[in-house]
Amino acid sequence: MAVGKDLLQLDLYGLLGVGEKASEKEVKTAFRQKALTCHPDKNPDNPRAAELFHQLSQALAVLTDAAARAAYDRVRRAKKQAAERTQKLDERRKKVKLDLEAREREAQAQESEEEEVKTRRTLEEEIIRLREEGSRQLEEQQRLIREQIRLEREQQLPGKQDRSRAEDKVTPKLKLKWKCRKEDETRGGYTEEVLLQILQKYGDVLNLLISSRRTGSAVVEFASVKAAEMAVKNEVGLRNNPLKISWLEGQPQSSPSTLLSDSTTQPRASQASVVSERDYESLVMMRLRQAAERQQLIEQLRREEEEEPHT
Repeated sequence: MAVGKDLLQLDLYGLLGVGEKASEKEVKTAFRQKALTCHPDKNPDNPRAAELFHQLSQALAVLTDAAARAAYDRVRRAKKQAAERTQKLDERRKKVKLDLEAREREAQAQESEEEEVKTRRTLEEEIIRLREEGSRQLEEQQRLIREQIRLEREQQLPGKQDRSRAEDKVTPKLKLKWKCRKEDETRGGYTEEVLLQILQKYGDVLNLLISSRRTGSAVVEFASVKAAEMAVKNEVGLRNNPLKISWLEGQPQSSPSTLLSDSTTQPRASQASVVSERDYESLVMMRLRQAAERQQLIEQLRREEEEEPHT
């Protein structure tokens, strides 16, 4: 999240179309309604849509975090009070020309400027914290947006249920391996957060499952084949503990097999057999978890839509 004058100048409440006393639920609802209309996936040829979606995301992140929202409200109040003081000073300036009162005005202006700088710095610190920690509310709402867009697209296609099942079967999945000792609590440097940070630069990650039975092993499911291909081709992982990435499911016919990169000493057929046998249980667990999460998202969307007041 960018920190600077751009965000500080935005009217976050006005951007979402809610009042200053709006509840967290009202903020989320307003974000979802506006974000669906300007999501980059729905407006690929409109650069302004991506910018607006980014601003809406910033507004959601700040207004659903208590500390950041309080800091932002203080900045708004400080600006409003400064404007009122300036107006009063202008009125007095028309009537009073004495040097003493002029110096008093300068001192007051300096005080208000210092206070504004202090409140602005507090907001900037809160925004930096959000950027470093990540806004859980923002991540949750963006995931709901992506899921709702996917559902809308399925509803527009004939035979949507059959198509949805077919797409689930060919969703690209990759196997990740790295060196890791069983007693290593850091998992060789690859926590879930680290793996997501590495993989999400290639595209949307639908699921990531780190094996609880075998150390140094995980399965990732990408939203697109292109993203999976780029990860297989380009990603090497951490410098001191490289990743070995191979196809598990959904590999296009035209792409060269990457199973050989896992080990140059085993024949391809043998490697495919090992991958299939060793990862069958993890793969089943991942699919069950994926299906459960998608069902929960769908049910949550429906509940929230039913609870929204009709206008």
